[in-house]
Amino acid sequence: MPERSTPEEAAPDIAGSRVDHVYRRVKEDIFDFRLLPGDRFTETQIADRLGVSRTPVREALYRLEREGYLYVHFRNGWSVRPFDFEMFENLYELRYILEAAAVRSLCEHKTELESLEPLRRIWLGPEESREMDGQTVAQLDEAFHTALVDAADNPEVARVHGDVIERIRIIRRLDFTQNYRVERTYAEHGKILQAVLRHRADQACLLLKTHIEESKAEVRKITIHRLQAARQTIAAG
Repeated sequence: MPERSTPEEAAPDIAGSRVDHVYRRVKEDIFDFRLLPGDRFTETQIADRLGVSRTPVREALYRLEREGYLYVHFRNGWSVRPFDFEMFENLYELRYILEAAAVRSLCEHKTELESLEPLRRIWLGPEESREMDGQTVAQLDEAFHTALVDAADNPEVARVHGDVIERIRIIRRLDFTQNYRVERTYAEHGKILQAVLRHRADQACLLLKTHIEESKAEVRKITIHRLQAARQTIAAG
């Protein structure tokens, strides 16, 4: 018969779940432009809105501050960091460097690439089986690029790549708010995957670079538009 947790053992789990809950909610507010760059707020405001104490709020906000989403103002609350498009440009460049290195490794070592078979089924399957929901495709897109890096079997490269993906997720997911971008992503991923499976490193890297550059330009445009729309809505209200 399983042993019951004591109140002392259970308390850290409860506190941790509250921190995670606050972290997710505030991050969603930032991602969905309910909290805009430059917006200021206090721990008490967040605690009252989410129905928790200030302790898990403080821990969650410091976590978001370490990830680069927030500023902490000594004795004067918190604010959302302005969008740093130069930083995002640099992160997209780093992302390409890491993914291109992984693709070259896969192509040049002439491995069988069985681990990429699930990608073949998704991105080279029949058109009628394609997902068209933007949020779902965003998750599939991230999984595609992550799988390419993971298949190269370099844990350190995979770790750094994972950090980059996390940091650009706030704008990258916006790439799939338009149907034509969903359709183009299927076409571009399919061509990249075919080049990798045929061990054509130069072709795969060129396709990958074009794909990432187009995505970067699209999300920058959409981000600026969404920010302007959110500010106009607030001003009109």
